[in-house]
Order: sequence, then structure tokens, then C-alpha cells
Amino acid sequence: MNGLRIGYAVCGSFCTFSQTMPVLEKLAAEGADILPIMSDVAYNTDTRFGKAEQFRQRMEAACGRAIVHTIDGAEPIGPKKLLDVLVIAPCTGNTIAKLALGVTDTPVTMAAKAHLRNGRPLILAVATNDGLAASSKNIGLLMNTQNVYFVPFGQDDCDGKPNSLIAHFEQIPETISAAMEGRQLQPLLQ
Repeated sequence: MNGLRIGYAVCGSFCTFSQTMPVLEKLAAEGADILPIMSDVAYNTDTRFGKAEQFRQRMEAACGRAIVHTIDGAEPIGPKKLLDVLVIAPCTGNTIAKLALGVTDTPVTMAAKAHLRNGRPLILAVATNDGLAASSKNIGLLMNTQNVYFVPFGQDDCDGKPNSLIAHFEQIPETISAAMEGRQLQPLLQ
């Protein structure tokens, strides 16, 4: 990962922040040049999983730079070709729907749109309680979209939340490597 320019975007699946932050920190420790990006909700919302300020400080400390948290802040990612790869981890059902339908109304969706215009890999780490329900059609659309790759995922609680899907966040580095070679890491469903 040394020298790879990675955009690392975080959306509001707050229960997965404890899984995504260590991956971000590992990538940074391995020498990746990381641009941190947060959705409005992730940037501003305190939850039972932690204070927004704590997560912001942790991201900025790992990356050594300020978080992109506005639409106009994310727009230059495309024209300036700032990234080699963009990771959205966690990628909520809401963001999946917006990406599938071309809606660009958050810093994360703008970053994705701007980045994809350069034909470079976008990696999604799904975290949604309706992955096998309402979000399934949007996941399917994105699986068939050029330059979009998924972190392998599976059901996280098939008895308590039978429609819920979550990415295996620890496989983000492997997914990045595969996507940089133009291939989807397999097996996808785990």
C-alpha cells in the first residue's frame, strides 16, 4: 500500500466504526497516502457507539490531514485526479441506493462520482440491515457497474436480522489490491 493514494470514506453505519477505523489506521501505517472523507451524518452525529468528534480526531490523526466533509470539498477529487482508489467503508444502504441511481447529494457520493469519472476503482464495504431486501436491487446494479468492486460480505445475524449484510472489513486491503488489478476479490459471498 506504500504510496497508494486512497480515499477512505465513512458513512453512518455507526456500529461498524470499530471495524473500519483499525483498517484505516493499518493502511496509513503501511504507507498509504489517505484522504479521509465523511458523510454529513458520520461527521456530525454522536451515537451510543461514540462521539463524532472522537471519530473525526482518530481519522485525522491516522491520515495526517483534515477530513473532506462537504460536497464542494469532494468535487475536486475527479478533476485533479487525487486518488488511485476510493473505499467507502462502511457503505450504507442509503449510499448504495444513491450510487446506484446517480444521486450526488453528500460528500461521499460526490467523491464517488468525481472519482469514477477517471475510470479508477471504487470499493464498497456494505453495511446495511436491508441488504437482502430493499437494498438488494441496488447492490445488484452496482455489481454490474464498471470499476465498482465489493469487499466480500455476508449475513451478520441471520436469525435476528435475516436481511442484514456486512462486509468483512479486514479484507479491505486485499480488495484494494485485487481492484487495482481490475478484478473482484473472491469469494464475494462469505
